[in-house]
Amino acid sequence: MKIGYACINLTLPSKFKTCRLKTVENEGLNKVKELTIHNFNEVLKNISWNIEQGIYFYRISSDLVPFATHEIMTWVWEQDPDVLNITKQIKTLTSKYSLRLTMHPGQYSILNSPNPEIVRKAILDLEYHSKVLNLVKGTDMIIHVGGAYGNKEEAKERFIETYQTLSKDIKSKLRLENDDKTFHIKDVIDIYQKTGIPILFDYHHNRCNPSSELELTEALTTVFKSWESVGRPKMHISSGRNAETDTAHHDFILEQDFIDFLRLIGSREVDIMFESKRKDESVLRIYQHLKKGTIVPEEHGITVELAPNLYES
Repeated sequence: MKIGYACINLTLPSKFKTCRLKTVENEGLNKVKELTIHNFNEVLKNISWNIEQGIYFYRISSDLVPFATHEIMTWVWEQDPDVLNITKQIKTLTSKYSLRLTMHPGQYSILNSPNPEIVRKAILDLEYHSKVLNLVKGTDMIIHVGGAYGNKEEAKERFIETYQTLSKDIKSKLRLENDDKTFHIKDVIDIYQKTGIPILFDYHHNRCNPSSELELTEALTTVFKSWESVGRPKMHISSGRNAETDTAHHDFILEQDFIDFLRLIGSREVDIMFESKRKDESVLRIYQHLKKGTIVPEEHGITVELAPNLYES
Protein backbone atom coordinates (compact mmCIF):
# COMPACT_ATOMS: atom_id res chain seq x y z
CA MET A 1 0.00 0.00 0.00
CA LYS A 2 1.20 3.47 -0.93
CA ILE A 3 -0.20 6.52 0.91
CA GLY A 4 -0.22 9.91 -0.78
CA TYR A 5 -1.51 13.47 -0.77
CA ALA A 6 -2.70 16.01 -3.31
CA CYS A 7 -0.67 18.70 -5.05
CA ILE A 8 0.43 21.24 -2.43
CA ASN A 9 3.25 20.54 0.00
CA LEU A 10 2.71 22.60 3.14
CA THR A 11 6.05 21.77 4.72
CA LEU A 12 8.32 23.11 1.98
CA PRO A 13 5.96 24.94 1.07
CA SER A 14 5.17 24.64 -2.64
CA LYS A 15 3.50 27.27 -4.80
CA PHE A 16 2.15 26.85 -8.31
CA LYS A 17 1.89 30.03 -10.36
CA THR A 18 -0.50 31.23 -13.03
CA CYS A 19 -1.42 34.57 -14.60
CA ARG A 20 -4.26 36.43 -16.26
CA LEU A 21 -4.99 36.17 -19.96
CA LYS A 22 -4.25 39.89 -20.26
CA THR A 23 -0.73 39.25 -18.99
CA VAL A 24 -0.15 36.69 -21.74
CA GLU A 25 -1.55 39.07 -24.34
CA ASN A 26 0.82 41.79 -23.13
CA GLU A 27 3.95 39.74 -22.40
CA GLY A 28 3.58 36.87 -24.83
CA LEU A 29 3.95 33.12 -24.47
CA ASN A 30 7.40 33.49 -22.96
CA LYS A 31 5.53 34.36 -19.76
CA VAL A 32 3.60 31.10 -20.02
CA LYS A 33 6.86 29.20 -20.48
CA GLU A 34 8.43 30.92 -17.46
CA LEU A 35 5.50 29.91 -15.26
CA THR A 36 5.38 26.39 -16.70
CA ILE A 37 9.06 25.80 -15.96
CA HIS A 38 8.54 27.08 -12.42
CA ASN A 39 5.53 24.79 -11.91
CA PHE A 40 7.24 21.64 -13.17
CA ASN A 41 10.19 22.45 -10.91
CA GLU A 42 7.75 22.64 -7.99
CA VAL A 43 6.54 19.14 -8.89
CA LEU A 44 10.14 17.91 -8.96
CA LYS A 45 10.84 19.56 -5.61
CA ASN A 46 7.73 18.04 -4.02
CA ILE A 47 8.46 14.56 -5.35
CA SER A 48 12.08 14.69 -4.17
CA TRP A 49 10.90 15.68 -0.68
CA ASN A 50 8.25 12.95 -0.76
CA ILE A 51 10.84 10.29 -1.48
CA GLU A 52 12.90 11.40 1.52
CA GLN A 53 9.80 10.99 3.71
CA GLY A 54 8.76 7.64 2.26
CA ILE A 55 5.75 9.04 0.40
CA TYR A 56 5.56 7.26 -2.94
CA PHE A 57 2.11 8.37 -4.05
CA TYR A 58 1.38 11.93 -5.20
CA ARG A 59 -1.30 13.82 -7.08
CA ILE A 60 0.19 16.34 -9.49
CA SER A 61 -1.50 19.73 -9.70
CA SER A 62 -3.55 20.47 -12.80
CA ASP A 63 -2.22 24.03 -12.74
CA LEU A 64 1.11 23.46 -14.46
CA VAL A 65 0.75 24.98 -17.93
CA PRO A 66 -1.29 28.21 -17.88
CA PHE A 67 -3.83 28.41 -20.73
CA ALA A 68 -2.76 24.98 -22.00
CA THR A 69 -6.12 24.44 -23.71
CA HIS A 70 -6.83 28.07 -24.64
CA GLU A 71 -6.83 29.20 -28.26
CA ILE A 72 -4.01 31.63 -27.44
CA MET A 73 -1.65 28.70 -26.84
CA THR A 74 0.60 28.13 -29.85
CA TRP A 75 3.67 27.07 -27.86
CA VAL A 76 4.04 23.28 -28.09
CA TRP A 77 4.98 22.99 -24.44
CA GLU A 78 5.13 19.17 -24.35
CA GLN A 79 7.99 19.23 -26.90
CA ASP A 80 9.97 22.12 -25.41
CA PRO A 81 13.54 21.00 -24.46
CA ASP A 82 13.44 22.90 -21.15
CA VAL A 83 10.17 21.25 -20.15
CA LEU A 84 11.46 17.85 -21.25
CA ASN A 85 14.62 18.31 -19.18
CA ILE A 86 12.56 18.66 -15.99
CA THR A 87 9.99 16.00 -16.80
CA LYS A 88 12.80 13.57 -17.63
CA GLN A 89 14.14 14.05 -14.09
CA ILE A 90 10.66 13.41 -12.67
CA LYS A 91 10.24 10.34 -14.84
CA THR A 92 13.60 8.98 -13.67
CA LEU A 93 12.51 9.29 -10.04
CA THR A 94 9.16 7.71 -10.88
CA SER A 95 10.91 4.65 -12.26
CA LYS A 96 13.64 4.44 -9.61
CA TYR A 97 11.28 4.61 -6.63
CA SER A 98 8.15 3.04 -8.20
CA LEU A 99 6.20 6.25 -7.60
CA ARG A 100 2.52 6.46 -8.41
CA LEU A 101 1.71 9.84 -9.95
CA THR A 102 -1.87 10.82 -10.67
CA MET A 103 -3.93 13.84 -11.69
CA HIS A 104 -7.52 14.91 -11.04
CA PRO A 105 -9.00 17.25 -13.68
CA GLY A 106 -11.19 19.93 -12.16
CA GLN A 107 -14.91 20.23 -11.62
CA TYR A 108 -15.44 21.94 -14.97
CA SER A 109 -14.23 18.97 -17.01
CA ILE A 110 -17.69 17.51 -17.50
CA LEU A 111 -18.11 14.75 -20.06
CA ASN A 112 -21.86 14.32 -19.61
CA SER A 113 -22.99 17.90 -20.15
CA PRO A 114 -25.85 18.37 -22.64
CA ASN A 115 -23.86 21.35 -23.96
CA PRO A 116 -21.49 20.16 -26.74
CA GLU A 117 -19.10 23.07 -26.19
CA ILE A 118 -18.61 22.15 -22.52
CA VAL A 119 -17.91 18.56 -23.56
CA ARG A 120 -15.44 19.71 -26.23
CA LYS A 121 -13.50 21.77 -23.68
CA ALA A 122 -13.60 18.88 -21.19
CA ILE A 123 -11.98 16.57 -23.74
CA LEU A 124 -9.29 19.18 -24.46
CA ASP A 125 -8.60 19.30 -20.72
CA LEU A 126 -8.30 15.51 -20.53
CA GLU A 127 -5.86 15.59 -23.46
CA TYR A 128 -3.75 18.13 -21.57
CA HIS A 129 -3.70 16.01 -18.41
CA SER A 130 -2.82 12.92 -20.41
CA LYS A 131 0.16 14.70 -21.98
CA VAL A 132 1.47 15.67 -18.54
CA LEU A 133 1.09 12.11 -17.26
CA ASN A 134 2.87 10.72 -20.31
CA LEU A 135 5.85 13.00 -19.69
CA VAL A 136 6.29 11.99 -16.03
CA LYS A 137 5.22 8.33 -16.29
CA GLY A 138 1.95 8.98 -14.44
CA THR A 139 -0.79 6.40 -14.40
CA ASP A 140 -4.21 7.68 -13.32
CA MET A 141 -6.53 10.50 -14.30
CA ILE A 142 -9.53 10.76 -11.98
CA ILE A 143 -12.87 12.29 -12.94
CA HIS A 144 -16.45 12.39 -11.67
CA VAL A 145 -19.51 11.52 -13.72
CA GLY A 146 -20.66 15.16 -13.81
CA GLY A 147 -24.11 16.66 -13.36
CA ALA A 148 -27.52 15.00 -13.26
CA TYR A 149 -29.25 17.76 -15.26
CA GLY A 150 -32.65 16.67 -14.01
CA ASN A 151 -32.37 13.07 -15.18
CA LYS A 152 -29.59 10.99 -13.68
CA GLU A 153 -30.08 7.96 -15.93
CA GLU A 154 -29.88 10.07 -19.09
CA ALA A 155 -26.82 11.84 -17.66
CA LYS A 156 -25.12 8.47 -17.14
CA GLU A 157 -25.89 7.46 -20.73
CA ARG A 158 -24.41 10.73 -22.03
CA PHE A 159 -21.24 10.04 -20.07
CA ILE A 160 -21.01 6.57 -21.66
CA GLU A 161 -21.57 7.97 -25.15
CA THR A 162 -18.86 10.62 -24.72
CA TYR A 163 -16.45 8.13 -23.14
CA GLN A 164 -16.65 5.97 -26.26
CA THR A 165 -15.33 8.90 -28.36
CA LEU A 166 -12.18 9.42 -26.26
CA SER A 167 -8.73 8.48 -27.48
CA LYS A 168 -7.10 5.23 -26.36
CA ASP A 169 -4.45 7.29 -24.56
CA ILE A 170 -7.04 9.03 -22.39
CA LYS A 171 -9.05 5.85 -21.82
CA SER A 172 -5.94 4.04 -20.61
CA LYS A 173 -5.59 6.51 -17.73
CA LEU A 174 -9.18 7.46 -16.91
CA ARG A 175 -10.73 6.34 -13.59
CA LEU A 176 -14.28 7.15 -12.45
CA GLU A 177 -15.00 8.24 -8.88
CA ASN A 178 -18.21 8.15 -6.87
CA ASP A 179 -19.15 11.61 -5.58
CA ASP A 180 -20.62 12.92 -2.33
CA LYS A 181 -23.90 14.35 -3.65
CA THR A 182 -25.21 12.85 -6.89
CA PHE A 183 -23.58 9.75 -8.39
CA HIS A 184 -23.09 7.08 -5.73
CA ILE A 185 -21.06 3.89 -6.07
CA LYS A 186 -23.91 1.96 -7.72
CA ASP A 187 -24.18 4.65 -10.42
CA VAL A 188 -20.46 4.40 -11.11
CA ILE A 189 -20.68 0.60 -11.26
CA ASP A 190 -23.50 0.93 -13.81
CA ILE A 191 -21.18 2.98 -16.02
CA TYR A 192 -18.27 0.59 -15.49
CA GLN A 193 -20.39 -2.34 -16.64
CA LYS A 194 -20.94 -0.59 -20.00
CA THR A 195 -17.46 0.90 -20.46
CA GLY A 196 -14.94 -1.10 -18.43
CA ILE A 197 -13.58 2.09 -16.87
CA PRO A 198 -11.82 1.34 -13.54
CA ILE A 199 -13.69 2.58 -10.46
CA LEU A 200 -12.04 4.82 -7.91
CA PHE A 201 -13.81 4.27 -4.60
CA ASP A 202 -13.97 7.31 -2.33
CA TYR A 203 -14.63 6.19 1.25
CA HIS A 204 -15.88 9.54 2.57
CA HIS A 205 -18.05 10.21 -0.48
CA ASN A 206 -19.69 6.86 0.11
CA ARG A 207 -20.44 7.82 3.70
CA CYS A 208 -22.05 11.06 2.53
CA ASN A 209 -23.82 9.56 -0.49
CA PRO A 210 -24.30 5.80 -0.06
CA SER A 211 -26.24 3.61 -2.45
CA SER A 212 -29.43 2.08 -1.04
CA GLU A 213 -29.50 -0.41 -3.93
CA LEU A 214 -26.24 -2.25 -3.33
CA GLU A 215 -24.41 -3.56 -0.27
CA LEU A 216 -20.98 -2.00 0.17
CA THR A 217 -19.19 -5.35 0.36
CA GLU A 218 -20.70 -6.36 -2.96
CA ALA A 219 -19.87 -2.98 -4.47
CA LEU A 220 -16.23 -3.29 -3.40
CA THR A 221 -15.98 -6.70 -5.04
CA THR A 222 -16.88 -5.02 -8.33
CA VAL A 223 -14.53 -2.11 -7.63
CA PHE A 224 -11.56 -4.47 -7.25
CA LYS A 225 -12.63 -6.44 -10.32
CA SER A 226 -12.66 -3.24 -12.39
CA TRP A 227 -8.90 -2.86 -11.81
CA GLU A 228 -7.87 -6.42 -12.69
CA SER A 229 -6.42 -5.52 -16.09
CA VAL A 230 -4.93 -2.23 -14.88
CA GLY A 231 -3.04 -2.84 -11.64
CA ARG A 232 -3.42 -1.95 -8.00
CA PRO A 233 -6.64 -0.04 -7.23
CA LYS A 234 -6.47 3.58 -6.15
CA MET A 235 -8.87 4.83 -3.47
CA HIS A 236 -9.55 8.08 -1.63
CA ILE A 237 -10.08 8.73 2.05
CA SER A 238 -11.02 11.87 3.95
CA SER A 239 -12.64 12.67 7.27
CA GLY A 240 -15.63 14.98 7.68
CA ARG A 241 -14.76 18.32 9.21
CA ASN A 242 -17.44 18.32 11.92
CA ALA A 243 -19.16 14.95 11.53
CA GLU A 244 -18.77 11.65 9.73
CA THR A 245 -21.09 12.73 6.90
CA ASP A 246 -19.95 16.35 6.70
CA THR A 247 -18.96 16.86 3.06
CA ALA A 248 -16.36 19.44 4.10
CA HIS A 249 -12.95 17.88 4.70
CA HIS A 250 -11.13 17.75 8.03
CA ASP A 251 -7.57 19.04 8.35
CA PHE A 252 -6.36 15.47 8.91
CA ILE A 253 -7.40 11.86 8.37
CA LEU A 254 -8.75 10.78 11.74
CA GLU A 255 -7.10 7.68 13.15
CA GLN A 256 -10.35 5.77 13.57
CA ASP A 257 -11.44 6.54 10.00
CA PHE A 258 -8.18 5.15 8.68
CA ILE A 259 -8.51 2.00 10.82
CA ASP A 260 -12.14 1.52 9.70
CA PHE A 261 -11.03 1.86 6.09
CA LEU A 262 -8.30 -0.75 6.54
CA ARG A 263 -10.86 -3.12 8.04
CA LEU A 264 -13.16 -2.53 5.09
CA ILE A 265 -10.61 -3.34 2.39
CA GLY A 266 -9.10 -6.23 4.38
CA SER A 267 -5.98 -7.82 2.93
CA ARG A 268 -6.65 -6.55 -0.60
CA GLU A 269 -3.93 -4.32 -2.02
CA VAL A 270 -4.76 -0.67 -2.67
CA ASP A 271 -3.06 2.72 -2.81
CA ILE A 272 -4.77 5.42 -0.74
CA MET A 273 -4.87 9.12 -1.52
CA PHE A 274 -5.44 11.34 1.51
CA GLU A 275 -7.81 14.20 0.73
CA SER A 276 -7.32 16.41 3.76
CA LYS A 277 -6.59 20.10 4.18
CA ARG A 278 -3.20 19.57 5.81
CA LYS A 279 -1.93 17.58 2.82
CA ASP A 280 1.55 16.12 3.47
CA GLU A 281 1.22 16.82 7.19
CA SER A 282 -1.77 14.49 7.29
CA VAL A 283 0.26 11.65 5.76
CA LEU A 284 3.13 12.20 8.19
CA ARG A 285 0.66 12.19 11.08
CA ILE A 286 -0.55 8.71 10.10
CA TYR A 287 3.09 7.65 9.66
CA GLN A 288 3.65 8.61 13.29
CA HIS A 289 0.76 6.35 14.31
CA LEU A 290 2.38 3.55 12.31
CA LYS A 291 5.69 4.24 14.01
CA LYS A 292 4.11 4.16 17.48
CA GLY A 293 2.09 1.04 16.69
CA THR A 294 -1.27 2.68 17.35
CA ILE A 295 -2.19 1.64 13.81
CA VAL A 296 -1.00 -1.79 12.67
CA PRO A 297 -1.92 -2.49 9.01
CA GLU A 298 -0.28 -5.91 9.28
CA GLU A 299 -3.24 -6.99 11.42
CA HIS A 300 -5.28 -6.73 8.24
CA GLY A 301 -2.67 -8.41 6.03
CA ILE A 302 -1.58 -5.06 4.55
CA THR A 303 1.97 -3.75 4.14
CA VAL A 304 2.49 0.01 3.86
CA GLU A 305 5.38 1.04 1.61
CA LEU A 306 7.58 3.33 3.69
CA ALA A 307 11.09 4.79 3.66
CA PRO A 308 13.63 2.46 5.33
CA ASN A 309 14.52 5.16 7.88
CA LEU A 310 10.95 5.83 9.06
CA TYR A 311 11.34 3.90 12.29
CA GLU A 312 14.94 4.88 13.07
CA SER A 313 14.34 7.96 15.22
